[in-house]
Amino acid sequence: MVTSPHARASEAGAAVLRRGGNAIEALVAAGASLSVLYPHFCGLGGDAVWMVADRGGDVSAYLGIGQAGERVEGISEIAARGPGSALTTACLVDSWDALLSHSAARWNGNLTLATLLEDAIGLAEEGFEVSPSQRFWHAFRRGESSKWPGFDELFVADGIQRQPQLAQTLEAIGRQGPREFYEGELAVRLAQGLAAAGSPLTAADLAKTRTKVEKPLSLTYRDHTLFAPPPPTQGATTLAIMGVLQHLSVSNEAPDSAQFYHCLIEAVKQAFLDRQRIADPDFAEVDTAGLLDCDRLVAKAKSVDPARAMSWPHAYRQGDTAFLAAVDAQGRSACVLQSIYYDWGSGVVVGDTGVLWQNRGSAFSLDPHSPNRLEPGKRPFYTLNPGIALKNGRPHLVYGTQGADGQPQTLALLLSLLIDHGLDPAAALSRPRFLLGKTFSDRRDTLKLEENLGSGCVDALSEKGHEVALIDAFSQLGGQAGIIRIADDGGMDGAHDPRSDGCAIGL
Repeated sequence: MVTSPHARASEAGAAVLRRGGNAIEALVAAGASLSVLYPHFCGLGGDAVWMVADRGGDVSAYLGIGQAGERVEGISEIAARGPGSALTTACLVDSWDALLSHSAARWNGNLTLATLLEDAIGLAEEGFEVSPSQRFWHAFRRGESSKWPGFDELFVADGIQRQPQLAQTLEAIGRQGPREFYEGELAVRLAQGLAAAGSPLTAADLAKTRTKVEKPLSLTYRDHTLFAPPPPTQGATTLAIMGVLQHLSVSNEAPDSAQFYHCLIEAVKQAFLDRQRIADPDFAEVDTAGLLDCDRLVAKAKSVDPARAMSWPHAYRQGDTAFLAAVDAQGRSACVLQSIYYDWGSGVVVGDTGVLWQNRGSAFSLDPHSPNRLEPGKRPFYTLNPGIALKNGRPHLVYGTQGADGQPQTLALLLSLLIDHGLDPAAALSRPRFLLGKTFSDRRDTLKLEENLGSGCVDALSEKGHEVALIDAFSQLGGQAGIIRIADDGGMDGAHDPRSDGCAIGL
């Protein structure tokens, strides 16, 4: 089975599975296609965070996160868009190299990268009908995008989207290998294009970009073991929410009740209070063991008032991503979130490569006391945190979502619906969502609730002290999540978010 936020990307992954490819190979093909189909959320100019597990429950995290350039020292202002936000390298393409090495060494993978990129190259050359998601985000940024170099010449708001220069870039990567993006002739052109736009990134920065293989974080929740990627991602935050929930009454509350949502929201607040401690562990000490300490999580749960909301104005982090997952015939699982940070990233199209660069550098801080302060070679705090859950020692749930700050919130809701209340993936993904804090369209620190939650539940949450703002049912703000569930006998069910343009395809 494969799931992604665009049906044609899911088809690209399913085609690999049909020919006997493994889950990693399927996701490289699907992810490359999605980099063409969903340019507003992900692409070659961005990053990727992967989680993989074999049938026996051996789980690994691959952090394909670019680092700040060596010339960022002394920057006095971090821009949200434009070349001044293109401060970090892009690691998605290198992550393909790392994951395909894992595939070949451990999963008998034998498909070449050139083969896996064929669908993506065809889409970029021949064009495709613009998705509703791209139309929405193109229209939303219309007032800004005219200032972004090369943007209006390349991306369309409707009709057929073609990206011939990106097709040539993908062909070069398929022909020469992933390191062509970092050390080959393509890398030279990328560095020249970045310099011409005004980014401080250099060819030397590109050459230093490498995916890191890490031991994932884990937490026991009921009869499941939840795995999440380590810092600089916010995987610890998602696990901490679940750790707090474990000591609340969430499993005894009806999943359409105000009390169920109140427990979730208050657990989110408790975990979010610690997020400022997360940073690149190569530059700052990050005590993940302390963040996930059982006694600490119990104390946080005890501080939750079942009748009253805790007041909430705390730092908000923006960002958009795309989630993909696959499970192959041997029960091996892989999932990935790939991202260019904000919708449309930095807005900078790099030279003649067709590559839209990310603005992940804008996630850094200039506060000298912040563990996430901008430093050469450092990776920024990262919202991406796909997950895998084991049951009886084997992969049972593969999951993740788009949505920056909304990622841990949506994952907590979905995991509780799946584990505590036994909903199937499609039903869980269709339930109303909440989003605590500011958004790109509402700068108030309100609790956003999808309106199909119902007036009774909304009113009850307001009475508990939540400052509520309604958003549309199945809102774009609710994120785009995907889930694959694996039964003990190896059978699977899965779905992608009704808020997306995607689907799950099972064979």
